[in-house]
Amino acid sequence: MVEFKTVKIDPPKDANIILGQAHFIKTAEDLYEALINAVPNIKFGLGFCESSGPCLVRHEGNDEELRQLASEKAFEIACGHSFLIILRNAYPINVLDKVKKVPEVCTIYAATANPLQVLIAETEQGRGIIGVVDGFKSKGIETDADIRERREFLRKIGYKQ
Repeated sequence: MVEFKTVKIDPPKDANIILGQAHFIKTAEDLYEALINAVPNIKFGLGFCESSGPCLVRHEGNDEELRQLASEKAFEIACGHSFLIILRNAYPINVLDKVKKVPEVCTIYAATANPLQVLIAETEQGRGIIGVVDGFKSKGIETDADIRERREFLRKIGYKQ
């Protein structure tokens, strides 16, 4: 028997989230090190769902509000070896490569500032993430004006020359 559930995550104002899967208890400490070394002044919290032994949500971070929120949302997700990072003063593009290079990280499901729905399958053994809904449905295809606006925006915020 499989039951399907959805956990909604609304990132706090000016925050982004990264949701992923890993495989070992030292993930929480290794992700902490990767994040803190990636961007000076980054603020973050992370929750990591342990899937054996005491099956606790392990948590780390350097911002108490984000740490608490990440651990609470990770507990709501409660899928073995999943992790949730909530960050400020940095964007996923600034840290994602470092997060992916943490040896125990297996998968990244989402990196977004959008509302996120985590799709979960629950069996008699436990729970697993089967996918995510990141943001909203597409409303159309960009026009030439939209292309110009997108390109100008990327240059304005310093991501393109």
